[in-house]
This record gives sequence, C-alpha cells and structure tokens, in this order.
Amino acid sequence: MAHTVRDKRKLLNRVNRIGGQVTALKRALDSGQECGQILGLIAAARGAMDSLMAEVLEDHVREHAFRGARPGSKAADAAEELIDVIRSYLK
Repeated sequence: MAHTVRDKRKLLNRVNRIGGQVTALKRALDSGQECGQILGLIAAARGAMDSLMAEVLEDHVREHAFRGARPGSKAADAAEELIDVIRSYLK
C-alpha cells in the first residue's frame, strides 16, 4: 500500500487547510486588502504547501527510495541526510 493511501486522511486534512488559506487569499484580493496582508496570506499558503511537500517527500524517501535500509547502515544514514536537506530547503 502506498504511503499516500495509508496517510490519506491526514494528507487530505492538510490539503483542505491549504484550500481554506487560498480561499482567504482570494477573498482578500477581491475585497482590496492591503498588500502586506496579501503577502502574509501568500506566505502562509506557501508554507503550508511546503510542509505538505516535505511530508510526502519524506515518506517517499523512506518507503520507496530507501525501503529496507537497516537502521545505522550507510543507506539509512543517507536517507536521513536527504530528508534533513529536504526539510531545510522547504523551510
């Protein structure tokens, strides 16, 4: 079973929150909010999307790219290093 299927409810909850943030952004634009508010809403939506991307990528690395890597092995260490780089990049 793919990790996205196993974690479907959790991922869909995140997507629904992102949808709410995008809807709030649309309302802010429609109502003529100040650019500072608009930028804040864009940053929040982007942060939420980046967090979703990091979560799915982390699971992908563990479940597909390094499946079966024994804890403490070079492969497991490489997986953790890659996950750390992904998290840092998406912050």
